[in-house]
Amino acid sequence: MMGDLGDVGGVAEPGGPGAVRIKDIVTFEGVRENELIGYGLVVGLHGTGDALRNSAFTRESIEGMLGRLGVGNLDEEKLKTTNTAAVMVTAKLPPFARLGAPVDVVVSSLGDATSLRGGTLLVTPLSAADGEVYAVAQGPVSVGGYSAQGRAASITEGVPTVAQIANGATVEREIDFALNSLGSFRLSLRNPDATTASRIAARVQGSGIGTGQMLDPATVEVTIGRGVSVANAMARIEQLTVTPDSTAKVVIDAKSGTIVIGADVRISEVAISQGGLTVAVNETAQIAQPASFSIGESIVVPETQIRVTKHNSGFAVIDGQVSLRDLVDGLNAIGIGAQETISILQAIKAAGALHAELEII
Repeated sequence: MMGDLGDVGGVAEPGGPGAVRIKDIVTFEGVRENELIGYGLVVGLHGTGDALRNSAFTRESIEGMLGRLGVGNLDEEKLKTTNTAAVMVTAKLPPFARLGAPVDVVVSSLGDATSLRGGTLLVTPLSAADGEVYAVAQGPVSVGGYSAQGRAASITEGVPTVAQIANGATVEREIDFALNSLGSFRLSLRNPDATTASRIAARVQGSGIGTGQMLDPATVEVTIGRGVSVANAMARIEQLTVTPDSTAKVVIDAKSGTIVIGADVRISEVAISQGGLTVAVNETAQIAQPASFSIGESIVVPETQIRVTKHNSGFAVIDGQVSLRDLVDGLNAIGIGAQETISILQAIKAAGALHAELEII
């Protein structure tokens, strides 16, 4: 069965045209990041924190924090600080993260704070979906945006209520994963495709690293022998090259007029004519004044000018089964823009002459 894999789609040789590394088009199944989240307080703000009368959770968090530090008997009426903001802290725990490893965190305001600039995040435990704490975050925040306001005007640049802390968290718990105990592992294609998966399996099979088998268009299973390091096998497979295949597709963003045409798009022979009438309407207003020493009122007299321009565009014939370059050259030959090209591609698809998937976003 594995001997037939090399015949499917043509296996690319290392360094061949269009060849890419396997590591750039697949992920190793089970090797992924884990999302972490926590709730904390940012202090030291210059009057841009939460208004405690509007954010009850911020008030309770301040009281709880001060209570744990031995500060009690707080008068709620006198607790009116505006230098504190309640925030949500998020981070991604990298695969194979070890104890003490630093992790970047993102801090986002939860209340009505106007800016986190100049603040410091207090100790915040970060938990995963299982409820366990895997990291602890703390440190001064870095804000990219800013906000300034006066009595009659204000200006805001970026989002000053979202900040980052580079290496702001420390890993406190590791995720158990015995990589070298595995006898096989799977490669997951980022863009599932049967031809690409078959080429990857054949490339692994021919490299001598292990046995490659395509399970489905999105998965290739690699089996290695006993005594072989899984980590070393992964490193070697990452550097193997193949030529990925893809579905012929035309993607259109009608809002911006962006058109992306895949290299495998083909069009049957069609004749295209683009043109029509352009109608220009110009509205002006004339003021009619009454004669001197007479009784009357000034009136507005509208004046409309309409101009019709006819475009005489002939037909342009595009030969059958043209390539991407031929298509672009043919459309440019009749001098049309992006919006007209979108209409033409939609019409060609409706006529059944566009041999590709047309996706409009």
